[in-house]
Amino acid sequence: MGTIDIHTHAVPKGWPDLSTQVGPGPWPSLRVDSEREAMIMVGSREFRRIEENCWSAEARLAEMDADDVDIQVVSPTPVFFSYEKPGDEAAKVARIFNDLTLEICSPAPDRLLPFAQVPLQDTDAACAELDRAIAAGHRGVEIGNHVGDRDLDHEGIVTFLQHCADRGVPVLVHPWDMPDSPRLDRWMARWLTGMPAETHLSIIAMILGGVFDRVPPTLRIGFAHGGGSFAFWLGRFENAWHRRPDVVGVSELPPTGYLDRFSVDSVVFDPAALRLLVDTLGAEQVMLGSDYPYPLGERPVGAVIDRADFLTDEQKAAIRHGNARRFLAL
Repeated sequence: MGTIDIHTHAVPKGWPDLSTQVGPGPWPSLRVDSEREAMIMVGSREFRRIEENCWSAEARLAEMDADDVDIQVVSPTPVFFSYEKPGDEAAKVARIFNDLTLEICSPAPDRLLPFAQVPLQDTDAACAELDRAIAAGHRGVEIGNHVGDRDLDHEGIVTFLQHCADRGVPVLVHPWDMPDSPRLDRWMARWLTGMPAETHLSIIAMILGGVFDRVPPTLRIGFAHGGGSFAFWLGRFENAWHRRPDVVGVSELPPTGYLDRFSVDSVVFDPAALRLLVDTLGAEQVMLGSDYPYPLGERPVGAVIDRADFLTDEQKAAIRHGNARRFLAL
């Protein structure tokens, strides 16, 4: 009954030249700088430096053992989503990276659980790739929190979420493609402020867009990065729903009526923030996540839970593994 990390990422060490396999464009590529280090490139632009723990099962397992992590959910790195591309091209990219992720996880199938990506901009293609990936061995799907200006309440995305519910496939929502501006391009502000805001906005869209009213409660959906700023501003959201129903009150229930319909991860770093999540959503809606192996992730994994002296032993066990077992249907 050991620790399950619901939020980690992988990057394959090698993939084919996407400009020849898929179509022209500034596709991601990997500049291998040494046996243990590489740089993700987007066209000619450096995007992110990574290390072998992104692609090496051996390196991942060694660090999991060091942090007493028994199971990782291994999800795509969002830069590969390709939502801005035509659906057929994004479907080819998803197939390539999903198959490579299975290879990364294959040395330890009981400990490394792969989550797929899909061409979310094309509903039919997304459903088809989900079915193919699950049949091939994927255990769930990671999606970005929006497709251009389409949020999670867009008709096509709702149809995809209904498909996930019908198939019993868990969904992890990850923020991505944050707006940039001169103010946000300093100090990693897109990651420090944009990611929490994007996730918060998407949960609002699920509620006010009527998604939770339309998809069955069997949908297992979780939001990365502690649900962003949602828990902190729930009171403001609730107040607006009641006081401005002419603008806000379009869901069947007030926002607090949907708190048992989704989960969040624990990668909030500070016990006070974790306490807010538990007080707001309930300990049964929080799952351990780390954002491993990236530098803004948590190491040692689960440290914020260890430091949370307000949690009972039962609550810590639920956050460390019990809730994830339910989410993953283990």
